[in-house]
Amino acid sequence: MAEDGEEKLLATVQHIVKTLGRTDTMTEDILKVFSNYDGRLSLDKLYATRAAAAAAAVAAAGGAGAGEHSVPASPPMPPPPAVPPAVAAMPAVTSLERTVRTLDRQISQFVAMDRLIWADSADADAFLEAVDDLIGTVQELDAAGTNRGLLDRADELLSRCMARLEDEFRALIERPDDVAPPAPGGFASDESEEEDYDADDGYGDEPIPIAKPVSDFDVVIDALPPGSVSDVHQIARRMVDAGFGRECAEAYAAARRGFIDESVARLGIRARTIDEVHSLPWEELEFDIARWIPAFKMVFRILIPSERRLCDRVFDGLAPYGDLAFVAAVRTQALQLISFGDAVSAASRAPERLFRVIDMYEAVRDLLPDLDPVFADPYSAALRAEVSAVCNTLGSSIKGIFMELENLIRRDPARVSVPGGGIHPITRYVMNYLRAACGSRQTLEEVMEGDLGAVGGAAIAVDPDRPTSSLAVHIAWIMDVLHKNLETKSKIYRDPPLASIFLMNNGKYIIHKVNDSELGVLLGDEWMKQMMSRVRRWNLEYQRGAWAKVMSVLQTGGPGIGSLPAKALLQKLRMFNGYLEEICAIQSEWVIADEQLREDVRAAITDSVKPAYMGLVSRLKSSPEAAQDLFIKHSPEDVEARIQHLFEGVSKIEVSGGKMLLGETVWSSQIFGLDCTILFHGLH
Repeated sequence: MAEDGEEKLLATVQHIVKTLGRTDTMTEDILKVFSNYDGRLSLDKLYATRAAAAAAAVAAAGGAGAGEHSVPASPPMPPPPAVPPAVAAMPAVTSLERTVRTLDRQISQFVAMDRLIWADSADADAFLEAVDDLIGTVQELDAAGTNRGLLDRADELLSRCMARLEDEFRALIERPDDVAPPAPGGFASDESEEEDYDADDGYGDEPIPIAKPVSDFDVVIDALPPGSVSDVHQIARRMVDAGFGRECAEAYAAARRGFIDESVARLGIRARTIDEVHSLPWEELEFDIARWIPAFKMVFRILIPSERRLCDRVFDGLAPYGDLAFVAAVRTQALQLISFGDAVSAASRAPERLFRVIDMYEAVRDLLPDLDPVFADPYSAALRAEVSAVCNTLGSSIKGIFMELENLIRRDPARVSVPGGGIHPITRYVMNYLRAACGSRQTLEEVMEGDLGAVGGAAIAVDPDRPTSSLAVHIAWIMDVLHKNLETKSKIYRDPPLASIFLMNNGKYIIHKVNDSELGVLLGDEWMKQMMSRVRRWNLEYQRGAWAKVMSVLQTGGPGIGSLPAKALLQKLRMFNGYLEEICAIQSEWVIADEQLREDVRAAITDSVKPAYMGLVSRLKSSPEAAQDLFIKHSPEDVEARIQHLFEGVSKIEVSGGKMLLGETVWSSQIFGLDCTILFHGLH
C-alpha cells in the first residue's frame, strides 16, 4: 500500500509537470519545488525513473525477437509508471548545469535582500560559501571551454554577485556600527563630536567617523573594529579570486576617501589654488601656514600610516590591489597639502616670510625618513617623491629669500639721514633678522649646502665651534652689502664728524648683535676683529674732525723760544670758549646709542681736551701781561662736565601710527616694504 501511495504521488507530480511545464527549464524548476519537500521527488529520482523506463523498453524489444521454443521467462515485473512526455523529452543535464542553476537560486536570494547580508553572520557564511562555489564553477567551465552559453550565464551571475559583494564591502567600511559595535579604543565618532559638528557638516543625524585630536604623533589609528577588518578581508579575497581586484581596490578607496577628507577638513585645512595663495595678504597666508604645519604632520605621521596599516590588513596577501587601494584613498588629500607647500614656495620671497617657510621645510624634512616604509611600493613611490620635491622647493625658497634680502639692502636708497647719527632702521632690521634666522642655523646650513633633504631627509651635522663655509660666507656677504649701504648713507650728512658718529653707532650695534648670537660663530674671530678696527677708525675720524680746531687753539707753543705772547693766549682762550659752546650746542643732539661706546668717546675727548685746556689756563695765569685781563669762563672741571653731557640725543623720538618721528624728520617704518614693527628675537 505504501508503494502504491508513492507511485500515485509520483504519477500525480508527473501529471502536474505534464500539464504545467512548457519548457525544460520550467519543468525542472517545478520539480525542484517538490524536491524541497521530499527528496524522493528530486531530479535525480526522475532521471533514474526515465532511465529505467528506457532500459525496460530495450529489454522488451529484445525479448520479442527470441525463438518460439525458448524457455518461458519468469513472470514479468509490473511496468514502471509511465514517464510523462514532458519529462521524457528533457535533454540530458550536466552536473555543472545543475550546479549553476542551484547557485543562481541561492545567490539571487541573497542579492535580493534589502538589508546587509553581513548583519547576520550565518547569512554571510552561506553567501561566501555560495560565492566560492560559483568562482570554482566558473573556473571549471572556463577551463573546459565546451559550453559557452553556460559560461556566459555563470559570468553574468558572478557579476551580480560581485556587485552585491562590493556594496557589502563599502557598507562594512563606511558604516561598521551597522554590523558590529566598535572595539574599545577604536575610531568611531563620539557624541560630543556629533554635537559639535552636526550643525556644520550637513550630514544630518548620520555620524561620520573621524580622527580624534591627538598631541602625540607616535600613535596608530584603528579606523575599523577587528571584526569588520576580518569581514572586509574575506570579501576582498573573493573579489580578487573572481578577477574583480581592481574594482575592490576602487571600492575601498571610495569608501575611505570620505573618511580622510573629513578628517583633514576638521584639521582646519581648506583647499586653495596657486593663484589664491599668491594673492592672499601675508597676514592671512601666515595664518594658513600656521594651520598647515600641524595638519601636515598629522596627516603624514598618523592618518596616512594608519591607512597603510588598515589597507595591508584588508588586502593581506592580495598585492598589488592593496597598494592600489591605499594610493587611491590618500592621494587627493596628500597632494592637496603638498600643492600648498609648492604654492608658498613659488610665492613672494619677501624677507619676512623666511621664518614660516623654515617651519614648513623642517616639518616636511623631519618626516621624510618615516615615509619610506609607508610609500615603499611602486604605486605610492610617486607620492614619496612629491613630498621630497616639496622639501626641495621650500629649501630653494629659503635660499631665494636670503638672496632677495641682499638685493633689497643693496637697493635701499639713501634719502634722509637719521637725526643725531643714530642707528639706522635698516641696521636694526637686518641684524635682528639674521640673529633670529640663526635660531634655525642647522636648517640654514643644510639648505645652503644644497642637500635639501637628501639622504632620506637626514640633517647635516653642524660643528658648533667652527663656521660652516656656505652659510658663513652668505651671511658675511650680507654684512658686506649692509656695510656698503651704511657708508653710502653716511655721505648724506654734511658734517663729516656726524657721519663718523653714524657709522660708529651702526658698527657697534652690529658687533653687539653678532656677539650676542651664533652670528659670532658663523662670521668668526677675524671678521669680528676687522669690525672692531673699523669702529676705532671711525672714532678717530670723529675726534680729528670734531675737535681738531679746538686742539689747535689750545696749543700754546710751550715755554721759552716760540712762546706766544699774552695777547695771543687770551685770544686762544676766547676762541676755545666759542668753540666749546658751539660743539656742545651741536653735539648734545648727536646720539651714541651704546653706553660703553659713549663713555669711551667722552673719555677720549676729555683726555685730549682737558690737559691742553689746563695748560693754556696755567700759562695765562703765569703771564703778568695776561693776568690783569684774564677771565676764566670755564674751569677744567666745567669743561669736563660739558663733555660728559655730549651725545645724549635731546631730540625726542616718538612712534605713532606706524611712523617714527625723529625731531622734525618723518621716517616711514616701512623698510624694503616690510613693517619694522615685526618683532624678532632680541629686537632692541
